[in-house]
Amino acid sequence: MGRWLGLALALAFAATQADAATAQWVGTWGAAPVTPAAPGGPPQFATPSFSNQTIRQVVRTSAGGKRLRVRLTNLYGAGPLAIGAAQIALAGEGGQIKPGSDKPLTFAGKTTANIPAGAPLLSDPVDLPTSALTSLAITLYLPGETGPCTCHGVAMQTGYVGPGDLTSAASFPTTTVIRTRPFLAGVEVETAAPAKVIVTYGDSITDGVGSTNDANRRWPDLLAERLNARSPRQAWGVVNMGISGNRVLADGAGQNALARFDRDVLATPGAAYVVVFEGVNDLGVAYGRALPPGAVAGAKVTADDLIAGYRQLIDRGRAKGLKVIGATIAPYEGASYWTPEGEAVRQAVNAWIRTGKGFDGVIDFDAAVRDPAKPSQMKDGMHAGDHLHGSDAGYKAMAEAIDLSLFR
Repeated sequence: MGRWLGLALALAFAATQADAATAQWVGTWGAAPVTPAAPGGPPQFATPSFSNQTIRQVVRTSAGGKRLRVRLTNLYGAGPLAIGAAQIALAGEGGQIKPGSDKPLTFAGKTTANIPAGAPLLSDPVDLPTSALTSLAITLYLPGETGPCTCHGVAMQTGYVGPGDLTSAASFPTTTVIRTRPFLAGVEVETAAPAKVIVTYGDSITDGVGSTNDANRRWPDLLAERLNARSPRQAWGVVNMGISGNRVLADGAGQNALARFDRDVLATPGAAYVVVFEGVNDLGVAYGRALPPGAVAGAKVTADDLIAGYRQLIDRGRAKGLKVIGATIAPYEGASYWTPEGEAVRQAVNAWIRTGKGFDGVIDFDAAVRDPAKPSQMKDGMHAGDHLHGSDAGYKAMAEAIDLSLFR
């Protein structure tokens, strides 16, 4: 009997050691930081600052795991950023947390930290087992003057701000709501399951503009749902690195896609695939007669220019072992910056994406949402009223147009 008990304990220990050996950290959620807005710009684009305030933000995981850690950022800070306290918990409704789920975040064992200007900060691991598609509440107390924040500009999720240190508050006494992502860049999970991460790399259509707020109806969210339904025993991370207004070839809303690729894609833990879905802002700003607020007209962009940019992303991604998937530029006639000249370039670029064999795979978002009677514009009901951004139905059509066999 003793011999069998000893064997059982030895096998259990070996299994535990094997799990520890195979466990890996992978990205389960992300938000790309954006350069602060210049002073004196339109008030709706102003970058917020904070002082002696607590921020609670809600994120939804894509992959689950046994432990997690949080990545903060002070990338664009003018000086060090003080973190007075931080907490993570399972999210309830309206800024509340689920009782008993809250855990303090620590940094090198301490509950406080200073993030140098220009730097990220990764928390210590937290024992908080989570399933895929779990909503988490991350709370940060900022005791000092932060200056204009390093934020992700469009959250499509309500955040909550209150005075003083409210990190331990189960029910958050909100004084302000925000829809940006201050100082929060990512969440990673540790999992022993087979795991791969898809980085979705794009602009406001990937950011989810036009979808229902607080509902996780961006197309990357819906892709995560489809992958988890298909492969429940595999951890699939879908990390959204879209920036509203972003361009492939020029700065504007955030650094251009070529400049931020290493930080936002290649540095994502577990990245195995990247979906490149950018270009409409390059065309709109280059050729548009009515530009978006804050946009400055630039040099004309040819199809060859955009294709050369895509080739750079393809080569850099493949060099790090990623498969690079290209998505066709969606139709946008009716948007304020559409022109026939820009449309001609879009058609040429899309033809190359489909047939040029440059990418490792293709997603045809153009075909998923275009109006068959007028292919230069989105079908009614597929856009959010502006002929550019998806509606909930449009993002669902886009997610369902993705051939899941691209991701193995």
